[in-house]
Amino acid sequence: MSLYTRFTAHLDAVLDALEAEGVLPAGLNRKPVTVEPPRDASHGDLATNAAMVLAKPAGTNPRALAEAIVMKLQALDDVQSAAIAGPGFINMTLTDATWRAELATIHADAADYGRSDLGQGITVNVEYVSANPTGPMHMGHCRGAVVGDALATLLEYAGHKVIREYYINDAGGQVDVLARSAHLRYREALGEDVGAIPEGLYPGDYLVPVGQALAAEYGDRFVGAPESDWLVPFRTFAVAKMMDMIRSDLGLLGIHHDIFESEAELQAAGKPDEAEAWLRAHDLVYDGVLEAPKGELPDDWEPVELPLFRSTKFGDDQDRPIKKSNGSWTYFGADMAYHFQKAQAADQLIDIWGADHAGTVKRIQAAVAALTEGRARFDVKLIQMVRLLRDGEPVKMSKRAGNFVTLADVVREVGKDVVRFTMLTRKADAQMDFDFAKVVEASKDNPVFYVQYAHARISSLGRRAQEAGIDLPAPDLSLLGTAELGLVKLAAQFPRVVEGAAQAREPHRIAFYLNDLASAFHGWWNMGNDDPGARVIRADDPALTATRLSLAQGIGQIIRNGLALMGVAALTEMQ
Repeated sequence: MSLYTRFTAHLDAVLDALEAEGVLPAGLNRKPVTVEPPRDASHGDLATNAAMVLAKPAGTNPRALAEAIVMKLQALDDVQSAAIAGPGFINMTLTDATWRAELATIHADAADYGRSDLGQGITVNVEYVSANPTGPMHMGHCRGAVVGDALATLLEYAGHKVIREYYINDAGGQVDVLARSAHLRYREALGEDVGAIPEGLYPGDYLVPVGQALAAEYGDRFVGAPESDWLVPFRTFAVAKMMDMIRSDLGLLGIHHDIFESEAELQAAGKPDEAEAWLRAHDLVYDGVLEAPKGELPDDWEPVELPLFRSTKFGDDQDRPIKKSNGSWTYFGADMAYHFQKAQAADQLIDIWGADHAGTVKRIQAAVAALTEGRARFDVKLIQMVRLLRDGEPVKMSKRAGNFVTLADVVREVGKDVVRFTMLTRKADAQMDFDFAKVVEASKDNPVFYVQYAHARISSLGRRAQEAGIDLPAPDLSLLGTAELGLVKLAAQFPRVVEGAAQAREPHRIAFYLNDLASAFHGWWNMGNDDPGARVIRADDPALTATRLSLAQGIGQIIRNGLALMGVAALTEMQ
């Protein structure tokens, strides 16, 4: 139980006592009550809005209620003082012993410090990446991959059961283009001069080994054969090879999915038909004609009766067709069936999409609301573009890949940890610049370096104490001063940050917090540059050295825990 959770329980006990005394009526909604750090640290360690949010439903004055709460809070052993601020906010200052005990808890809980049962075992399906299986991963996919993976890890740490899923879009026209492109490379592998890659086919050299593998598999059997003979087997073969490549590329980032769901298999299994039947049975699909497009009508437009989903019933601006006039499924119809299937195995759904899919969010949200009868929470996280720069200039596209920079090339140049951390240094819906020079810069302006350097510094302390031949006693936490306890207070916020990030589905909050913690640690460390008495390693004072070393190692534990949530290794040395 974290310190903030513990004080929430203390406050609940106080409010229970006030109910028993008749000061508060029973049954008040306490969900709006919070316990958090005050905005101004000079006001104390914790603040609560309990009196402000409960006074009105209780029919009493906020300050009068605050006085009753403060009287009971002051009786707690952990509370040094409690005071009323403004119209009824309550600020608390905790005893130094409470913060020393929290440092001991950090050491005792180790990798589990910050772990939470907030999720109560609720199953969340996180679908991310889901790139078309037509080529290797490029940097346009990278940010969503990292955000999705970090979010899945964060939700697990916060007590959810998580399903990591990849949706293979292998039922559209793009995989037919892939098959035709592979057939060209197949003929090339058999010695034919295919010349320049025709417009409309995938030009990347990554299809050369696919063509060679096809040649080894089939010989010259399909060289002059009609497309109808080879399109399906070449499509299946090429998609499988592309997915092998995609899994390999994702593995470079430490990303592994639990489920790879095929759109083609989903449709072959009749899942869209099942979803349509369910919706018709609930009067949520009807046969109708869409309104004509506004403005001048296209030449090919005609009023055609189509099966329409009543998405306006769920907040969309128009009903949506689930099939085309030729009877095939629309993208929306197929996606609707896919989400119907996902919702049968999970309580909550999260999709990580590129920002270019923003226009389809409302209709899919409507479909999920309908198909789950409002049971499943469904969030779509939109990921903005990443602009690649080298020394401030846009990076030229990769000729080898066709027309994009591959994820694999970037990871091999700067490393998995740099890529993952950098992708989490801004909110997912904000555009990002990835400058190859800046992300590896040894500067406090580079959060990747700054946080890793803090951990490396902490790791060096034990070695330095050993090299100095200091015989370290057990830490005496009563020796921690004001500056040291300030670090403990910031470290103790980690469990609260984890819960807040999990609730908001925002893993970047972990990166922000670690940067703040690293900054505070470096500030404490640098005090020793001006004052030898403030240094961590004191050969003349083994007891103080042991205590400060214990504090530093506690901070190091928090950094490791946070980096683990981001999928980033904690360095013990900086090269």
